[in-house]
Amino acid sequence: MELVTPHLGLLFWMTLSFGLVLFILTKFAWKPITNMLKEREEKIESALRAADKAREEMTNLQFSNEQLLKEAKNERDAMLRDARKISDDIINEAREKASEEGRKIVESAKESIHFEKMAAITELKNQLAALSIEIAEKILHEELSKSGKQQDFVNKLVDDINFN
Repeated sequence: MELVTPHLGLLFWMTLSFGLVLFILTKFAWKPITNMLKEREEKIESALRAADKAREEMTNLQFSNEQLLKEAKNERDAMLRDARKISDDIINEAREKASEEGRKIVESAKESIHFEKMAAITELKNQLAALSIEIAEKILHEELSKSGKQQDFVNKLVDDINFN
């Protein structure tokens, strides 16, 4: 029952013990504990700020990545368009060159054919003239093999010359 109704001495010693424990805790433990709590609170706040900052950076990076992807796609499309245009230009240029070369070859062939045709006609005329002369020689030789006929032929030629 003494604990329920404490005496003055017990109350004094309990107060003194409590004060001593409170003093020791305040002097040696309270400041380090509060400092550790403040440091922990600051670390938590800085970690939260860092997390918010990281979240914002991730959002910005996501936006930047999307922008970069769009730009890369646009650049790729532009490069493909340019490549198609260049290939079409090269193909058209090659067609034009081939067509021009074909025309030149055809013209050259036509000229060659014309020159060869003219050479063949000239050769044919020369051969015809040679054959005509040979035939005429044979006919004259046959006709003029008799001396009386030679005299008649010479007279006839002289008459023809006088008329001209």
